[in-house]
Amino acid sequence: MIISNYKIFSLSAFVILSICLMLPATGICGDADNVSAAQLGKTLSLWSILPFGGILLSIAMFPLLAPHFWHDHFGKISLFWAALFAVPFVAVYRGIGFFEIVHILFIDYIPFIILLWALFTVASGIVISSVPKGTPVVNTVLLGIGTLLASWIGTTGAAMVMIRPVLKANAHRARKSHIVCFFIILVANVGGALTPLGDPPLFLGFLHNVPFFWVTTALLPHFLLTSVLILLIFFGVDLFHFRKEQQYRPGKTAEDYRRFSVEGKYNFIFLAGIVVLVVMSGYWNAGAVSIVGLHLEIQNIIRDALLIVLGLAAFKYTPAYLREKNEFSWAPIKEVAKLFAGIFVTIIPAIAILRAGRSGPLGLISMVSEPSGYFWFSGVLSSVLDNAPTYLTFFYQILGNLQMTEAMIPEACTAGSAGFNATFVSYLTALSVGAVFMGANTYIGNAPNFMVKSIAEEAGVNMPSFFGYVVKYTVPVLIPVYIILTFVFF
Repeated sequence: MIISNYKIFSLSAFVILSICLMLPATGICGDADNVSAAQLGKTLSLWSILPFGGILLSIAMFPLLAPHFWHDHFGKISLFWAALFAVPFVAVYRGIGFFEIVHILFIDYIPFIILLWALFTVASGIVISSVPKGTPVVNTVLLGIGTLLASWIGTTGAAMVMIRPVLKANAHRARKSHIVCFFIILVANVGGALTPLGDPPLFLGFLHNVPFFWVTTALLPHFLLTSVLILLIFFGVDLFHFRKEQQYRPGKTAEDYRRFSVEGKYNFIFLAGIVVLVVMSGYWNAGAVSIVGLHLEIQNIIRDALLIVLGLAAFKYTPAYLREKNEFSWAPIKEVAKLFAGIFVTIIPAIAILRAGRSGPLGLISMVSEPSGYFWFSGVLSSVLDNAPTYLTFFYQILGNLQMTEAMIPEACTAGSAGFNATFVSYLTALSVGAVFMGANTYIGNAPNFMVKSIAEEAGVNMPSFFGYVVKYTVPVLIPVYIILTFVFF
């Protein structure tokens, strides 16, 4: 009933909004003549980010107001917003507009989805069974293990390995949505801070000459303080709910002493292969090929092809009963693929405007000049934009402000060297922490967030809405922790 004639509504809205976006004076551009790709952010108007806001609002509101409609048509809604931007964008900018869309899909979106798919497929064949019952202590230990794993097998890999054991351990609990939400915060975000393998922004930094283990040493204090604070908060919240359910017992039963049992251990070999391929693509320079103007790195093509091979091999050689034990389905990865396709396309003007700095309609980047500014600006934008391009935007701004090149970065990060740059290190540290940690602020801040939410809902967990998550967890839990980090480190 909410949108009974949704096809007519969608077509009408699409036509009207597309016409509005194409108006030369107030629409998608100011002056589209002779515009190069580097100048897009200077000519795009704020109207151009309307489709991006629309897809974010749809993700936030439809599951709350029209859950059945959203479940059946979220892919079409994502396509609607993507087309609403893409059609007028290509009509106005022609070749450059088409190239920008193809570029973000092939350079960013497809490798992003391939890596997520490979981790999702392989991790779904690892079954952690015989998990002790989910008491506050057991749950805190499980989340702690997942947090430590995330930096070495990626937030997606750790989330896929650990989410089902956590759900199984708490199957008897009446209230468990808070467990999943803290899982998203710790395992799907904060835990990825110790290596470039943990989270996409850090991997991008690694690709641009940030030393691999600099991340580990520089971010370790921030990781430890944040993890300990959030785990303590979680323990208190879970203990409160556990006692409220009248399940708190001074004594223990045999179920509380069940030991962990892992099946499908050979899938850890496939996970190791994924890690090796990702690291390889950062260290090995095999050259590049140009296809219709698209610059593709050969090592990245090989990486993505082999990731697909590993995923297919893991799926073929893992017995079906193991995936059945994990209640495996393709629904979570399909949802992420469809929604993030729309997000990646509609994010083009937002990133271009940010990169334009003072010359763009917002001029946001020019306002950032202190470590605390990089921490908060990169973090807040990473909550609603993809944190990888957001990280790169501020990364290049830092290099520009300090008149540095990428070749200077390794020495600038090495304490005691002649080229050590304490200012650069302080800025880069703040940027890295903000981009990684504040991905936990919303369901769309990091791809594993949405996957974990989808898996939990399939298991019957009543997860909070988009805004419900922000109100219940981001504001009262995360914001105070970020304030503490600001005073302690920045």
